[in-house]
Amino acid sequence: MCGGFTCSKNALTALNILYIVVAFILIGVAVYGRATPLGENLPIIGGILACGVFLILISILGLIGAIKHHQVLLFFYMLILFLLFLVQFSVACACLAVNQEQQQHLAKQGWNKIENTTTQMDLETVFKCCGFDKEDNTTFCPDLCNTQKCSKCSEALQNTIDYAFKLSGGIGLFFSFTEIIAAVVAYRYRNQMNPEDKASAINVPRYNSYLY
Repeated sequence: MCGGFTCSKNALTALNILYIVVAFILIGVAVYGRATPLGENLPIIGGILACGVFLILISILGLIGAIKHHQVLLFFYMLILFLLFLVQFSVACACLAVNQEQQQHLAKQGWNKIENTTTQMDLETVFKCCGFDKEDNTTFCPDLCNTQKCSKCSEALQNTIDYAFKLSGGIGLFFSFTEIIAAVVAYRYRNQMNPEDKASAINVPRYNSYLY
């Protein structure tokens, strides 16, 4: 039956393999972002890389615990997953609840933290904008702004920023629920008896007191 020992073991193993695949995707995205001029100075790239590495470590812990039915590893795996669920669920809800004014405020902070002027110019060239907002009187505008009217980058980036927040929040919310499912499966699997151990216990010879 699907609620048995083997089913729980296979389900937990499959979930951790899925997490490993997702972790490699995160690491690949971070490495690709580091290689591009637009992302080499963005702090979020380092955060994505750290999340990928942390997820791989957690997945390996759960995978070993699932294969060996290790009680201690499964306990710490459940504990870390539950804490990770709380953090990721909170962050995902925050991303979905951010309004446009807050998005612009966060985007401006990120823009000001980019000390490399070349990166700002690359962003202006890609999105065909000049300066972040009306208060930004930058003189480093792309050449195309000399022949056509360019909007401020806060306006040009608005749809992209809003889409990124909604996408990040939706994906984070989805994976946070998979983490709580994995924690529940690990709890159930940890408390189940291995059929091989049960069979060994049955076959152990019993000695009665009259033999002594």
